[in-house]
Amino acid sequence: MNRKKALVPFLLLLAIVVLSIVFPAVSKTPADAPAGINSADTAWMLTAAALVLIMTPGLAFFYGGMVSKKNVISTMLQSFISMAVITILWVIVGFSLAFGDSFHGIIGNPGTFFLMKDMLNGKPWALAPTIPLILFAFYQLKFAIITPALITGAFAERIKFTSYILFICLFCLFIYCPLAHATWHPDGLLFKYGVLDFAGGTVVHMSAGWAALASAIYLKRRNEEAHSPARITYVLLGTGLLWFGWFGFNAGSAFGANALATTALATTTTASAAAAFTWIIFDALRGRRPSAMGTCIGAVVGLVAITPAAGYISIAHSLTVGIVSSIVSNMMVEWRTKTSIDDTLDVFPCHGVGGITGFLLTAVFANQAVNSANTTGNGLLFGETHLFLVHLLTTIGLSVFVFGGTFLLLKITDMIVPLRVSEEEEIKGLDISQHGEKL
Repeated sequence: MNRKKALVPFLLLLAIVVLSIVFPAVSKTPADAPAGINSADTAWMLTAAALVLIMTPGLAFFYGGMVSKKNVISTMLQSFISMAVITILWVIVGFSLAFGDSFHGIIGNPGTFFLMKDMLNGKPWALAPTIPLILFAFYQLKFAIITPALITGAFAERIKFTSYILFICLFCLFIYCPLAHATWHPDGLLFKYGVLDFAGGTVVHMSAGWAALASAIYLKRRNEEAHSPARITYVLLGTGLLWFGWFGFNAGSAFGANALATTALATTTTASAAAAFTWIIFDALRGRRPSAMGTCIGAVVGLVAITPAAGYISIAHSLTVGIVSSIVSNMMVEWRTKTSIDDTLDVFPCHGVGGITGFLLTAVFANQAVNSANTTGNGLLFGETHLFLVHLLTTIGLSVFVFGGTFLLLKITDMIVPLRVSEEEEIKGLDISQHGEKL
């Protein structure tokens, strides 16, 4: 980034400094902790927030090990920079758009929690009444961070770093925040519609998957598609960090140290294990050798698929979720290789399709005996069709919204700052051409 191009973001940072100084972030008289705050729940949610944050560095290793050696640093940095950029955006206006006062169930009022005003002694979030509001806000931040980072696997090895930063800001504001509001806000459109998404199957994985597909189509194919993964050991390390952090992702979405959190932890463990083993067995049935890469991808697909269902289904049914999602995503990866779509790291087949599979299976296996707070009803397996129809229609509507919206945001970004690096820069590698560094 040259000096002229760096001037605009520098001025934005300067404006943020001025706002943070003059804006009364705490206007109320300091008070004791709101009634009902539970120390054990707070301690668990502080831990869960840290667990979810470590998933993004885990994703950096997971993706970084898969790309060519000349693009490892740039790919990993795309995940790390999301932690910086999205945090700033979330504090200023993102949390308000996602969880502020509802505007017709579609988006939150940007002024409700602008610059985290009155958050330190605010009333706890209605669906997380035993933890401080500020903790809820920063736990949710970690979800907002990893979602755009997931998309990077689709356009790895060919996007400009400056363009990427602008794109993730637009994606967070116009795709992620409205989806989070509609799905998780008590007045949200999808929440009132009866959608069950325990920890982000729609908000995180389906949105990232469809955005990835739109990105792969828009940015077109790489000049050099064939490459050997730079570090399989990075992929293994990244998978371990993701699996470890996912307990905060899913079990943390119970918002307390309670029985529901333990259920989510158990279903998460089981589904991922089943998916990892299924992936290599399915490969073996087609004459392939069991691989570290396949095991890792399978494990992540299982984690993706169980995310919407983690707190709504039994442990036994989580095995089926892992097995089915692994087979479906494996077949989608095979199908994708036969098309002209250059989804570099198969984000859509794994996160998008994995998320869709898990979301639909949630509506098959959801059981009110597992989660009494589920007021929508039981799943298809228990003779009720309403929830499945709701999830099916939501899948269609969300897919159109995210794919079309992302395509538009990519076009807008491309008009402001060209998205693709030049052919020469791509061949040289993004580590050198974008960052002046090498592995």
